[in-house]
Amino acid sequence: GTGVQTCALPFSGRLLNLEEVRTIVCLSKAMIYRKMRGGSFPKSCKVGGCSTRWSEREVQDWVADQLGQRAAA
Repeated sequence: GTGVQTCALPFSGRLLNLEEVRTIVCLSKAMIYRKMRGGSFPKSCKVGGCSTRWSEREVQDWVADQLGQRAAA
């Protein structure tokens, strides 16, 4: 699998596009998708046609986890 899923409704929260995700996490598109395939980054969801989005909450939680791991090291 690609790690892409269809969004289930109802969904609460904001959905981010790839450019917004890249800005937040400072990773390339390739690295984001590589981490998704490896299970170490939130999965994206298809919201219609070619539109792929990520949950803002899940991306923010991922960033917080990364910072927590850094602090624990």
